[in-house]
Amino acid sequence: MKVIYDKDTDTLTVIFVDAPVAESDEDRPGVILDFDSSGNLVSLEILDASKRLRIPETVEYQVVSG
Repeated sequence: MKVIYDKDTDTLTVIFVDAPVAESDEDRPGVILDFDSSGNLVSLEILDASKRLRIPETVEYQVVSG
């Protein structure tokens, strides 16, 4: 998984799988879901991230087991 915040476009992108995007859907205003040709979620984009997230430059990652 890769998380990218682009200050110039104020976009936060979370890439789950490195695969070509076949279709995109704006699930909610400013939240775009990208799918591969099989309908699997590939990535998501949050537009105007600084207005939607507290600190888009900071990412916390946590793994919880069983």
